[in-house]
Amino acid sequence: MKRMLSLLTALLLLLGCLPALAETPAVTGSMELEYATQFSVDYLEGGYALITNSDGARFLTVPEGAAIPEGLDEDIVPLQLPLFNLLISSTPVTSLINAFGALDAVTMTTQDYDGWYIDGVKAAMDAGKLSYIGSYKEPDFEVLASNPPPFSVFSTMIDSVPDVAEKLKELGIPFMRDTSSQESHPLGRMEWIKLYGLLLGKEAEAQVHFDAQKALVDSIPSESTGKTVAMFYITSKGDLYTRRAGDYMTKMLELGGGVYAMPDLEPDKSGTKKVEAEEFYAAAGDADYIVYIWSMGGKPETMDAFLSRSEILKDFKAVKEGNVWFTTPDYFQVSDTLGSMILDFHKMLTNTDDTVTQFTYLFKLQ
Repeated sequence: MKRMLSLLTALLLLLGCLPALAETPAVTGSMELEYATQFSVDYLEGGYALITNSDGARFLTVPEGAAIPEGLDEDIVPLQLPLFNLLISSTPVTSLINAFGALDAVTMTTQDYDGWYIDGVKAAMDAGKLSYIGSYKEPDFEVLASNPPPFSVFSTMIDSVPDVAEKLKELGIPFMRDTSSQESHPLGRMEWIKLYGLLLGKEAEAQVHFDAQKALVDSIPSESTGKTVAMFYITSKGDLYTRRAGDYMTKMLELGGGVYAMPDLEPDKSGTKKVEAEEFYAAAGDADYIVYIWSMGGKPETMDAFLSRSEILKDFKAVKEGNVWFTTPDYFQVSDTLGSMILDFHKMLTNTDDTVTQFTYLFKLQ
């Protein structure tokens, strides 16, 4: 691929279409990041930028009308700006791009229409501007070969389907693994919006959106409410999964003033852990609140349906006191409003009249 790009660049230089650029430009500064640690951006002379991902992948953005530098390291993937006709496999990444108004640059997705909860995305699909090309496990390679995107983004789930990654390389389609899920701070996940703003020519707009969400978190008092919260879901098979103490959801809860009911459950790891119902009740049965992961836990609509998930639930303190809350269906599809999610946790823990208080990502089970 690099050989082809070098030949194309040489031809354009010969024709006088691009200015000559003999070597990689010098670094003039770096992107300011407050929370994100899984990527970095170095600004270079001439408007170029070098992106380095935590997995070691590197991408060089090349300004419109500028030449791809000769002699790039073999691992650096040049991205000629402006970028358009993109494949974005990750739904949270799509939410970030949509947040700063660049969704028109995305034409392909691996989430089908019925699975989307973002209005802007569904509108784009209705208008024929955004197409479903199959799941990330089995994208339509014929479509990709006939209309190859100049850049694509996948979540780390692509690691589970190495044949897909190999096929993308075979087709010459550059892709980046979005490693935002490895960020230790919730706002670090959202700060990836700055990277996508850079790639799509809307860095200032991305910064404005990030600052507004951060301001919501900054408005929350730093003192803990002392209220304990259990967060879990139960599968259709009856298996109970709870968030690990090191998970980003538990950290959002803490930023909102809450105390996680199982602070010693693998505090150095993220994600969920399967536990036995009796073990879970012993650790979290006295929690003041329950936050049930509705989208993964059978989607109960009523208290009776919720209690039917397990016999132990009726004995929970939060159930007896009427403090059972569910996440909304779009909870795990968006990353652009994590500040609003954190604020919802704070509202849940501090407001007594939830019929008046407006919630966005949590709703109380009546």
